[in-house]
Amino acid sequence: MSRKPTIVLVHGAFADGSGFRAVAQRLVAAGYPVIAAPNPLRGLSADAAHLRALLDSVDGPVVLAGHSYGGAVISAAAAGSTEVTALVYLAAFVPAAGESVQSLVERFPGSTVGESLRPVPLPDGQADLYIDPAVFHPNFAADVPADQAALYAITQRPATGAALGEPAAGAQAWQTIPSWTLISGADRILPPAAQHFMAERCGATVEVVENASHLVFVSYPATAVALIEKAAAR
Repeated sequence: MSRKPTIVLVHGAFADGSGFRAVAQRLVAAGYPVIAAPNPLRGLSADAAHLRALLDSVDGPVVLAGHSYGGAVISAAAAGSTEVTALVYLAAFVPAAGESVQSLVERFPGSTVGESLRPVPLPDGQADLYIDPAVFHPNFAADVPADQAALYAITQRPATGAALGEPAAGAQAWQTIPSWTLISGADRILPPAAQHFMAERCGATVEVVENASHLVFVSYPATAVALIEKAAAR
C-alpha cells in the first residue's frame, strides 16, 4: 500500500491555523499526515522562505493547500520542488511573476477588502492590517455562524501592507505542478471573477461553491477535504 502524502495547510491573512480545524480533523481521520503551517504574514518572499524550510523537513510527498494570501505563498515556496505533488487553492491568490495580492484584488471589481481594513502603524513605518471586527462577518465570513465569525475576528493575525503589496518573483509552482482550485462564489474579499481568471490561467481542476464566503474551507470543510483528497490521489 502506497504511503499517503503529507497535507500542508497554509492560512492566509486575517486568519491563523485554527481555521483549518475541521479540515484537519477530516484529513487525519482519513489517514493523512497533516501540518498546519504558521504563516508569518510579513512579506511574500520571506513567508515563502519560511514555508520552504518547513517543506524541506517533511519526509516524502506533500500536497500543499493554501487559503487566500496563502495561495501566493505556496506558489512561491513550492517552485522547483520535487516533493510537492499537487497544489490546492482555497479561495486563494495565484499570482504570476510581477503580480501582488493587492494588484489582483484591484484587477476585478467587487472586493470589500479596502474598505474593511483597519491599519495599526508599526515602529518601522510599516502597518499591520486587520479586518475591522465590525465588518468581519458580512465581508469575510458571511456564511459562517455569527458567533464563530466573531471568534475568528478576535483571533485573526494581521498581514503587513508590504506582504500584500509585494509582487511575486520568478517561476511559480503552478507553472509545473498540477493544481486544484475551490472557488467561493459569494466571496466579498477575493472576487469570484478573479478566482476564475487565476484558475483558468494555471489550468486548475475547478470546483465552485456558489454561496460560499471567503472562508469557504470553514463553511464547507467536507468540500475542501474532498478536493484535497482528489489532488492527493493523482
